[in-house]
Amino acid sequence: MPQPARTTPAATPLPDAAHRTVEVPGGRIHLVEQGTGPLVLMVHGFPESWYSWRHQIPALAAAGYRAVAIDVRGYGRSTAPRDVADYRMLAHVADNVGVLRALGEESAVIVGHDWGAPIAANTALLRPDLFTAVALLSVPYTPRGDVRPTDAFARLGGGEEFYVSYFQEPGRAEAEIEPDVRGWLAGFYAGLSGDAASSSGEGGFPLSTVPPGGRLSDRFPEAAPAGWLTEADLDFYAGEFERTGLTGGLNRYRNVDRDWADLAAWHGAPLTRPALFIGGEHDAPTTWMADAIKAFPVTLPALSGAHLLDGCGHWVQQERPTEVNALLLDWLQSLPA
Repeated sequence: MPQPARTTPAATPLPDAAHRTVEVPGGRIHLVEQGTGPLVLMVHGFPESWYSWRHQIPALAAAGYRAVAIDVRGYGRSTAPRDVADYRMLAHVADNVGVLRALGEESAVIVGHDWGAPIAANTALLRPDLFTAVALLSVPYTPRGDVRPTDAFARLGGGEEFYVSYFQEPGRAEAEIEPDVRGWLAGFYAGLSGDAASSSGEGGFPLSTVPPGGRLSDRFPEAAPAGWLTEADLDFYAGEFERTGLTGGLNRYRNVDRDWADLAAWHGAPLTRPALFIGGEHDAPTTWMADAIKAFPVTLPALSGAHLLDGCGHWVQQERPTEVNALLLDWLQSLPA
């Protein structure tokens, strides 16, 4: 049975942080910031929000950084255009540039998780004059390749439908999710967490495909996420998405072919800014994209380190905040002033 709507979280998260909405050329971006010092801009993935960085914001602020986490366009209180094409990669890069300028900063280190990782990588690739270093969580950097993405995804699944292909048709995934947003989120978070992946023996693949005629939620585990996601955390996420819906987040998947066309001039380009990669042992993208990690000496020539956290799943900065914070801070402190 669908859960009752929760329009606001039970408590205000991170009371010492400031919430702001800044104007960017494409609309507005909501952000949360704490601390002073060099700017570290954090970009979340699907289906999350600035809140996925709740453990990193105070840690970075305490270490002498201006920690800023945004709601990506289509999420939270940021702008949410109706046109699918408005969620192309170039729009996200422009948003990050707009945030930097709105904050009065000349440069930043950018950190991204899940879809935020390719957004961060392409931001540093296209605007290396503004973004001086990049940390990628979960999804390794892959330069633009020869094959159109939807053609590549259509070949995956072994007779079932790869989840990215399932997300392509507007309204299809929404029809599955929106009758019970909280329940769907709980299952999705649980299915990609390290505890679920390790107990299933599938190495991070439980939610990679959709059975014929079925739904992605058919593959959700029965168990709730482990202690890294509390009921209050889930309430916050559910409250955000019950208010906004998930179309904005899903539209990122619906632009993969546009991105491929838009980035033709950067075909095969290495990302030369100082870089860091953190993934989980049971994180699906680190398994699917093992060849991309092996190619880091060529694709990320200024990489400081690639770390796979034992037993960790997809939600690396939430599942393992202490380890991620230590890796990020060590790396940040090693960068040139």
